[in-house]
Amino acid sequence: MAGILAWFWNERFWLPHNVTWADLQSTEEAAFPQAEDLYLAFPLAFCIFMIRLLFERFIAKPCALGLKVQANGPQKAQPNAILEKVFTAITKHPDEKRLEGLSKQLDWDVRSIQRWFRQRRNQEKPSTLRKFCESMWRFTFYLYIFTYGVRFLKKTPWLWNTKHCWSGYPYQPLMPDLHYYYIVELSYYWSLMFSQFIDVKRKDFGIMFTHHILAVTLISFSYVTNLTRVGTLIFCLHDVADVVLEPAKMANYCKCQKLSDLLFVAFAIVFIVSRLGIYPVWILNTTLFELYEALGNFPALWVFNVLLMVLQILNCIWSYLIIKTAYKAISKGKVAKDARSDVESSSDDEETVPRSKALHSTVATNGTSGANGTNGYLTGGTCSEEH
Repeated sequence: MAGILAWFWNERFWLPHNVTWADLQSTEEAAFPQAEDLYLAFPLAFCIFMIRLLFERFIAKPCALGLKVQANGPQKAQPNAILEKVFTAITKHPDEKRLEGLSKQLDWDVRSIQRWFRQRRNQEKPSTLRKFCESMWRFTFYLYIFTYGVRFLKKTPWLWNTKHCWSGYPYQPLMPDLHYYYIVELSYYWSLMFSQFIDVKRKDFGIMFTHHILAVTLISFSYVTNLTRVGTLIFCLHDVADVVLEPAKMANYCKCQKLSDLLFVAFAIVFIVSRLGIYPVWILNTTLFELYEALGNFPALWVFNVLLMVLQILNCIWSYLIIKTAYKAISKGKVAKDARSDVESSSDDEETVPRSKALHSTVATNGTSGANGTNGYLTGGTCSEEH
């Protein structure tokens, strides 16, 4: 085990030439990031999850009910043991041959059986109330952490000149505010890693889960290598879009169509400008070129940049889907139901709707931080809403 650990923490991989781990041990004069600090994220992630449960129950839910958000879920299908067995054990989407067989067995017409399966699929969809509470929690967290990040960064020199991210590296003392910022962001993404399995299921579950893994990896990697200054810039840049997105979703759930449309347009602009404009020009420029000029070449630098490029690929995918959604809304009078990932995995019957009801349904989630993918997010397709 000692040999494996020595191989994993090889200084020639993680650190610039002539720098050792001993040089970065915390002292009374200066503290530096330590790998064991990352363990703090696990109990804090649990605390964040518990705070979320309390927030949704005692704050978000009363707010939702006060705003007349629909509390009931979709209409339930009438109990039927035979159809239930087919639904749970065989298929949720019976083909024509199976429908005809069930029709003869139950003495029901095919249309009634199709309606039963549609209602049964809808039965698994979360209520609007639950989705509102989830969005309100995310909005509250992103607003808090983004505000904290802005207040912290406006006092730092690297916000105004990214070359300061590498000034004195890696001997950059860890400030308490920066340490707090990092651990809270990491804890939040750990909480999302686990809560995603009980949250509203989205059609882009796989890509969002991948994004959360990338987020945790990037945050942990940049902390251990003390690339935290540029990490704080990435946090703030990626959190800003979610501050606009979640209110757009809440407005959608409250049936405030015009407000939802306006906020979605604002979200699309902020997302594309921050992820496709500022991120490559500001962040990738400094990590690919300024960092290399300041420190030379070492393996961890290139691993870090590869992770950042993967994040940019996700940003491009989500931006394309956002643009595609907006284009459909404007040119065809219909739109993909949700913009980043608010299409539940159970809503799979497609049905076009008039534009007056479609645009405000485009709004969806989350997601990314320094590795936010932004927080996370689009799913393509025609507007689908089972009745």
